[in-house]
Amino acid sequence: MLLLTMIFGGLAAAIHIYIFVLESVAWDRASTRKAFGIRSDSEAAATRSLAFNQGFYNLFLAVLVALGMVLFLTGSTVVGATLFFAGTGSMCAAGLVLLFSSPQLARAAFTQLAAPAVGIILGLFVLTS
Repeated sequence: MLLLTMIFGGLAAAIHIYIFVLESVAWDRASTRKAFGIRSDSEAAATRSLAFNQGFYNLFLAVLVALGMVLFLTGSTVVGATLFFAGTGSMCAAGLVLLFSSPQLARAAFTQLAAPAVGIILGLFVLTS
């Protein structure tokens, strides 16, 4: 169960690193604009600084989860679990905000929240068994 928890935590971190790259590095690419529903170069330019900042939030959440995993696996169970659950919980919460504020982006919301949600559920089993 611990292995599955770490796999889903790692997947959640990887997804959020990918989102960071899209938002903070590749915002002006046509494929990124299409993925986020940005219709024009001017709309991309107007939202670039917002996306850049939001991308770093995603990166920081990924780092939080990864650091929690490392600490948990190296024996700092309480601190590691705290960081892991804070990161994955924030990822899930952000996914729910996206889902309820922009239902047309449901696929993106579920992509953002599914892996961390499974990681949380599995992690709770690990800690309670």
